[in-house]
Amino acid sequence: MLNNLKAEFVRCNIEPYVGVMNALCCSEKTARNKLNGVSPVTVPEAAKIINKYFPKHSVEYLFIEDLNTSEHK
Repeated sequence: MLNNLKAEFVRCNIEPYVGVMNALCCSEKTARNKLNGVSPVTVPEAAKIINKYFPKHSVEYLFIEDLNTSEHK
């Protein structure tokens, strides 16, 4: 889940869960749950991540799920 967000963190040499932890001031478990789709990323949380790391990327690119996933087929 959130493959584009994960990929952008990797491009910046940041472990995705560490980036989410730092942006949201949350635990590792919470960050991993959000990245894996177990817990939702709220709009205010998405804004914090974008503002901290990816101000040039759109929310749609970073947070809208890939339409080719099995649940959309």
